[in-house]
Amino acid sequence: MTAKMPDPVVLEGDTVRLEPLTPGHFPDLFLAGGGDEEIWRWVTYDPPRTEAELAEIATALIEAPDHVPFAVILRETGRATGWTTYIDTPGYAESIEIGWTWYARSVWRSAVNTECKVLLIDHAFDVLGMSRVQLKTDDLNLRSQNAIGRIGGVHEGTLRRHRRRADGTWRNTVYFGILDDEWPAHRARLTGR
Repeated sequence: MTAKMPDPVVLEGDTVRLEPLTPGHFPDLFLAGGGDEEIWRWVTYDPPRTEAELAEIATALIEAPDHVPFAVILRETGRATGWTTYIDTPGYAESIEIGWTWYARSVWRSAVNTECKVLLIDHAFDVLGMSRVQLKTDDLNLRSQNAIGRIGGVHEGTLRRHRRRADGTWRNTVYFGILDDEWPAHRARLTGR
């Protein structure tokens, strides 16, 4: 278990600003991804069809004691384009997970995901003193697996029949990890692009 979940902070990059998720972000977030089947495809419930449904999901995330969610703000527009979260990792010392991440399709294959991960991983290692960052995804979500591999995630294993998908089928969950001593080389490669 993470010794103590981190306090919410603002993390600034060139392309994005990560700030604590609040109800003030809900309208932008609904515009960014509400009802989009592809964005919400890999979560365990149906895509939010209304802003109220998105607010219900986000509020539960905000209130969860083992999650620290961030709104992903595009610096160019000042608008929220998705969210990402630190998550507790029971059973692992000095470890934290980055997950519950989604972005508007308009920022897919852009600098947004890479910069978010660099900000979160830097903060986890340099400020929080973690020694391991964990990421996981559905075994069918190849786009996410490839993105995790690009930032330096090492495949650690697959947890079979981990949870049910929204359609009732079983999800196998693929786990990745990045260690603190591995990160500098990955960071240099990513920020050198």
